Amino acid sequence: MNIRVFDTKEAMGQAASADGAEAIRKALAARGKANIIVATGASQFEMLAALVAEKVDWPAVTVFHLDEYAGMPITHPASFRKYLRERFVEQLPKPPAAFHYINAEGDCRAECRRLGQLIAAHPTDVAFIGIGENGHLAFNDPPADFEATDAYLVVDLDEGCRRQQLGEGWFPSLDAVPRQAISMSIPQILKSKTIVCTVPDERKAKAVHGAVEGPVTPNCPASVLQKHADATLYLDQPAASLLK
Repeated sequence: MNIRVFDTKEAMGQAASADGAEAIRKALAARGKANIIVATGASQFEMLAALVAEKVDWPAVTVFHLDEYAGMPITHPASFRKYLRERFVEQLPKPPAAFHYINAEGDCRAECRRLGQLIAAHPTDVAFIGIGENGHLAFNDPPADFEATDAYLVVDLDEGCRRQQLGEGWFPSLDAVPRQAISMSIPQILKSKTIVCTVPDERKAKAVHGAVEGPVTPNCPASVLQKHADATLYLDQPAASLLK
């Protein structure tokens, strides 16, 4: 795991997007196509804003995303499909080859199987991800399943995760935050050749400390990134404040 710390969120986002875009370009140069994963949430604002401005042959890039709330319509303000359509896809100069959205409005387990078959045929070149306040990756809350065999899972959201979504302003009350979601599994995330993990804000400092300096444990899911051969954390100063 590599660690890079920046003075501002903007500098953090610029660096993360630049490095991720370079990894995409290398995949395109090698194979003529690339496959990526993109994340959502407030932590990704600066990175995504910079990524859409990078010089990338987007029509040769296939995109997946990490998670979506169970039963969430795309019209809901908290929908991750809505977030990525508006903040990523619609901001690109040309549309990607495909964007495989997670549709969790119907049979979630059937959707997990559908997505699992798709991503098996599209090995991930670059995963743009974040870390939750409780240390989660995607919606794999602690204790996370490090041995899952499926690419996507139906998961229960713990209170810490749900309170983070409330605190970021996506929902009017805790009761309004869904209790389940579809999430890409930890083993599937780790299959990504390159992982670009963007984590701003002091509220993430404890999770960052556990991920970087603590043991690899399901109780801090992001700690598993220590085992990845090409994972880099892009932090602002507040997020890095507890690191030695």
